[in-house]
Amino acid sequence: MPAVHPFLGYGLGLRSAYYQQILEQSPHVDWFEVVSENFMVQGGKALYYLDAIAERYPLVMHGVSLSIGGPHALDPDYLKQLKQLADRVKPAWISDHLCWSRGNAHQLHDLLPLPYTAESLVYIAGRVAQVQDVLQRPLVLENVSSYVRAASDDFTEWEFLAALSRESGCELLLDVNNVYVSSRNHGFDPWAFIEHLPVDKVRQLHLAGHSDYGDYVIDTHDHPVSDPVWALYRRTLEHFGPVATLLERDDHFPPFEELLDELHTARELGDQVLARRQQCA
Repeated sequence: MPAVHPFLGYGLGLRSAYYQQILEQSPHVDWFEVVSENFMVQGGKALYYLDAIAERYPLVMHGVSLSIGGPHALDPDYLKQLKQLADRVKPAWISDHLCWSRGNAHQLHDLLPLPYTAESLVYIAGRVAQVQDVLQRPLVLENVSSYVRAASDDFTEWEFLAALSRESGCELLLDVNNVYVSSRNHGFDPWAFIEHLPVDKVRQLHLAGHSDYGDYVIDTHDHPVSDPVWALYRRTLEHFGPVATLLERDDHFPPFEELLDELHTARELGDQVLARRQQCA
């Protein structure tokens, strides 16, 4: 099956620790993903670097505080700022997380899982429509790592994601590491999650590291990608074909060259899988 969406290749999360090196070295990175909230400002160095890097590389916007599943009304000021940033950046797409992260008054600074119920599906599909009306484009939603589940669930997480994409027209950001983390914490088969997602709705993949404590796994984004996640990534590309891949690191930042080496590993693995897949087509 040909790629459903244009294939951007292999990208990195844009982090301030590497701004200057990116401008000085113009590294072999196909695109960068920016955390939207870091650039919802009126001026300063952040926007200087954003504009300078946007002149050289395609960008994608990735938010962390939309709280699409929260109990509060969606924040119109936040959506306005998000649209203004999109007009400035002209991102290939805009993503956030399928979660809630805010009560009525306070941002909780965590990505909390939802109950996967019929009621939640209707509620969130309506909120996705509100966001898409403002952005004038599909919203891309990411599966989060989770450590608890609701007793009232009507769907598995992957069934809910598939149904939400059908009902709302949203697209999906498949975080392979998050699938692995949640599968270990909840005892399900990670491949069952991935293979049941609609191929035509998956716009992007995430790779990241985690902390493994044996009985449970925490999504920390402060380690290299683990061998089981690399194996799951390989199988994912064999199934979906070319999907833009993003390597994330959010703490314990290594020297930039080490991060580029890890991205090169993703590129080599991906290119091998996709070339073999093309030969078999």
